[in-house]
Amino acid sequence: MLNNRKKRIKDRILPEQPKYASCPIDGRIKEYYAGQFDEVYIVLHPFLNPIKLKNSDFLDSNFPTKQEILNGMEPISWEDVRQALGFQSLADVDIALRTMIHGLNAKYKNEHLSRQLIDYLHAEDIWEPRDGVISEYVENYIYHALVELGYEWVWLGDDLGTERKLYWIEDLFDEDKIPANGCIFTPDYKVLVTAHWDSHCSFLCGSKEIIEKILQFSPLEGFYCTDKTEVYWGVYPQ
Repeated sequence: MLNNRKKRIKDRILPEQPKYASCPIDGRIKEYYAGQFDEVYIVLHPFLNPIKLKNSDFLDSNFPTKQEILNGMEPISWEDVRQALGFQSLADVDIALRTMIHGLNAKYKNEHLSRQLIDYLHAEDIWEPRDGVISEYVENYIYHALVELGYEWVWLGDDLGTERKLYWIEDLFDEDKIPANGCIFTPDYKVLVTAHWDSHCSFLCGSKEIIEKILQFSPLEGFYCTDKTEVYWGVYPQ
């Protein structure tokens, strides 16, 4: 009896992830969400200019809070960084960032791009977006847009769809409640925002109509996925 119980525990397998509350590991993004969402908009998490904070003020163990970031840092677009560095495309910025965090294997990483980006950030005292975490600015832009669209509640959960908690949106503007690699999704499952752990962007999922409305209310830098857009989109340009 005991041996049979041990075998059952060993063979435990998670159920299939709910598409409305999870993130693909790799592969084609729209293919993963097929049947759940018509469109996916890749939201680029902004770089940060610490107008009231300095890199030297914080260590990894003492990272600034959400409110310190929102009140003490200005967002900088990927396009501004691309132009400053003379990179050919936003894909180059993506590859440089992923190389910095050792998120690419030897075949795809680009140490030259990464070094250029690191030197620029250090010289200008600019912070790169964190990987695997929905940007504080993006988070609040999404909340604002959802409120404008008539939503009052959102679910916050992990990237596997195994844990979630319901929140009143107005209570979240000043709070940091999203888990690492977590997601935001609406109770009607029509909108999802989720972050991949090796990425510096979020996936905004929904219908074309609702995404366009969100973009009207929120200054989100990014682009729509095609049927061929991969999770590692910088490595596999369209």
